[in-house]
Amino acid sequence: KDSELGHPHCSMGCGHKDDKASLASSQMASFSHQPPSTPASKEVWKKGGRMFSILLAVHLALLACTLVSSGAFEKIAVHDYDVFFLLTVMMLIVIIWIIFYLAGTSRCPGAILGKDSHAGPIWLRGGLILFAIFSLVMDVFKIGYYSSFYSCLSAIKIIYPIVQAIFVIVQTYFLWVSAKDCIHVHLNVTRCGLMLTLTTNLAVWMSAVTDESVHKAHSKLKKNMTEEIFRWLLKVGMRSSSVEECNCNSQICQIFKNGYFWLYPFNIEYSLFASAMVYVMWKNVGRFIDHHSHHIQRLKFRLFRRTFFVGIMLGLIILVSGLGVLILYEVQVNSSTESSKKSQALTMYYIFNIVCLSLMSLVCIGGSIIYRFDKRDMDRHKNPTRTLDVALLMGAALGQYAISYYSIVAIVASTPRDTISALNLTYALLMIAQHTFQNVFVIEGLHRQPPKEDCKHEAHQKDLYGLTFVNINAVSLRVPDTGSTLATGAAPGTEATHASDLVRSLTAPKKMNWRRKFLREISMFLLLSNIILWIMPAFGARPQFDNDTELNFYGDSMWPAIVDICLPFGIFYRMHAVASLLEVYIMS
Repeated sequence: KDSELGHPHCSMGCGHKDDKASLASSQMASFSHQPPSTPASKEVWKKGGRMFSILLAVHLALLACTLVSSGAFEKIAVHDYDVFFLLTVMMLIVIIWIIFYLAGTSRCPGAILGKDSHAGPIWLRGGLILFAIFSLVMDVFKIGYYSSFYSCLSAIKIIYPIVQAIFVIVQTYFLWVSAKDCIHVHLNVTRCGLMLTLTTNLAVWMSAVTDESVHKAHSKLKKNMTEEIFRWLLKVGMRSSSVEECNCNSQICQIFKNGYFWLYPFNIEYSLFASAMVYVMWKNVGRFIDHHSHHIQRLKFRLFRRTFFVGIMLGLIILVSGLGVLILYEVQVNSSTESSKKSQALTMYYIFNIVCLSLMSLVCIGGSIIYRFDKRDMDRHKNPTRTLDVALLMGAALGQYAISYYSIVAIVASTPRDTISALNLTYALLMIAQHTFQNVFVIEGLHRQPPKEDCKHEAHQKDLYGLTFVNINAVSLRVPDTGSTLATGAAPGTEATHASDLVRSLTAPKKMNWRRKFLREISMFLLLSNIILWIMPAFGARPQFDNDTELNFYGDSMWPAIVDICLPFGIFYRMHAVASLLEVYIMS
């Protein structure tokens, strides 16, 4: 058509020749020496599809947040079974969409043109499965607990944990097999489905955090007040779960009740892990992978090799000591009403955390100094997973920053100042410093290229030996004493030398410099330390509620609200730091 428009007086035959010429020129251009560029997206406006899915997620998140927060108070005419009904409907819709994606979208021709090798690493998916298992156990405990009161409860309270268990199973399988997908069909439907999945996980997370906070508040009131005053406060203040009106006198009922509340932290972390992985999938919808810059890094996880065991041993000591402090804290604070035992438990808690945070801060500073001598280049390629990791580390740290600054203001402005106040002030200052230094260390480690010597060694092995050699005996069989397998026309003595060098290069261990060894020790120590700092507040050791300084300064309503809002982000920060430090350890 272009040739006919360009030559209006040309005959039909001439136009046919011009069409052939243009076709030949296009074919020659397709076989040119330049590599094929990234294919153009079929979308007219990529940001338009993203914007629509974001708006859908924002409205659903606001609706869920309104219902969850309203259902926590008695004076508002929103009940907890209204919240469960909304979450059940959202989870059912997500389950239907996931089945549609797995059975239809992902199997379309040309649906998945590439996979993001950085998305969904094996340690992240392994952590997701671990939290999913504990979430399923929690759902079993919930079903057993609510089934004991089916006569005085709404049916949705029994249906909700059943649907949640199915949702956890389906979503975990979906993220395990599809976390790396870069989908190129049904783009807008896929984006909306992923955003609905992300919003559902966040809504379940908000519901779990609110339920856990209300339960802990009721436990504190029950411990300090009589049964009559406690029931009166429930009528005028925070809502009790409707199960409180039913009797739970049997031993099996108490086991179910205490069990699923102890398992709430695992379900909370599962929802946040799943949300992060779903967000990366959403970013990869319609994305074309540049294979020249997006190389796949096959790094092996070697825990007990190439280390001095100093970081592991010191981290295990911190971990075991922290578990002992947690047990003593729970016994002396939550199970006793004596003020002296409470002061001893708080002193022990603060001293342990001050020592742990000081060591972690010094180690992070040392790691940042070692990076100054590291000769590895910075990885500047596009990586949505790393971008999300950095954003979550910086964003989740804001929760602990807020609690620390509120504590500092309350301690400095309050009088008198005792030993516990001094320890609390030191603890708050070190918490800010440790978060800052650890973020610097982790973010710099995530942006480093993998060691070049390993990559060169593996490439050299592949070039010389190929994939046919599986062991040393096979190599020695392929290299005869007098043949010319390696180099045609070379002398026999030279060939023997090359053969021995070949075998020696296979058997010789690869050396690791001192910088990489120290970085591995630092990463492992920080990883184990963050685990215990996640376990302690997640399973009840929360001095913010037991220290009277902040409660007296901000009041019984403002300070618990601040802690309930900010502390979940601080707990999530520790677990996300564990995943990021594991990646830094493997990349070192």
